[in-house]
Amino acid sequence: MIDLERLNAESLPIEIAISVLTLAELSAGPSATTDPAERARRQERLQRTEATFDPLPFTVDTARAYGRVFAATVEVGRKPRGARAVNMLIAATALAEGLALVTRNPEDFDHLSDMIEVVAV
Repeated sequence: MIDLERLNAESLPIEIAISVLTLAELSAGPSATTDPAERARRQERLQRTEATFDPLPFTVDTARAYGRVFAATVEVGRKPRGARAVNMLIAATALAEGLALVTRNPEDFDHLSDMIEVVAV
């Protein structure tokens, strides 16, 4: 979401959805900087996102999918918690919903390619 306006629209799926977890990350963004101009940019991005998307909820199916994502991440020797935790929860949302995961960090999800389609942008 951070780079959405910079991306070539042709590289994106026809329909775009976001996870409620993505919205949570964007909601924390304005508080994560002390620069007033950057805070204003982040607040504007959050407001545009809230006005545009009805985020996908974190459901029981998502929780179950997270178990699969967590296990696959541990299996390849990566830490599924810490800085990577929210990304793994977002991947679980895509898995539960049967959607592709669109990311600027495809290498973080390469071990999940047999479960979900990972689209690099």
